[in-house]
Amino acid sequence: MMKHTARVLLLGLLALCLAIAAPGCPKKKAPPATPEPVATPAPTPTPAPTPKPVEVKDPGFQEPKPAPPIELSADEIKARGLLQTVYFDLDKHDLSDATRATLRTNADWLKANSRWKVVVEGHCDERGTTEYNLELGGRRSRAVRDFLVSLGVAESRIRTVSYGEERAASPGHDESAWSRNRRAEFAVE
Repeated sequence: MMKHTARVLLLGLLALCLAIAAPGCPKKKAPPATPEPVATPAPTPTPAPTPKPVEVKDPGFQEPKPAPPIELSADEIKARGLLQTVYFDLDKHDLSDATRATLRTNADWLKANSRWKVVVEGHCDERGTTEYNLELGGRRSRAVRDFLVSLGVAESRIRTVSYGEERAASPGHDESAWSRNRRAEFAVE
């Protein structure tokens, strides 16, 4: 038993020594935990406001005046082809898709240039009687007029006339010439 008491005493003495020596020893502190760096977006630079330009006028400066619209003569309008001729099939006065597309362009020009009046001239090739060709040319010019009116051109600005076969565009006597003679042309007034 003595051995047991001696051991308890020895352990008690050891605990006492440790208790006395422990407050005198500085404790090592663990380094503070550094937080993970959070990626922050770089601030976008705000552009500096652009100063408004200051207008400085020369006292002798005059603003240029807009040019007046160019006035064309009837001959210049015809020479420039501003109103295009349309063509017809043999013995026909109905309007093909190509003819309608051309007439839409002509109608746009006429609406933009309202001071002009036009004459739609109906023409035919040399085949057929004079009376038949005059009537067919008239039907062609009226078909063109009616289509232009449907597109918004005032009927009072369009006059029709038929020349039949009398004013051939091409003097030949074959299909190539005849196809150029079956037409409606525009003359400005």
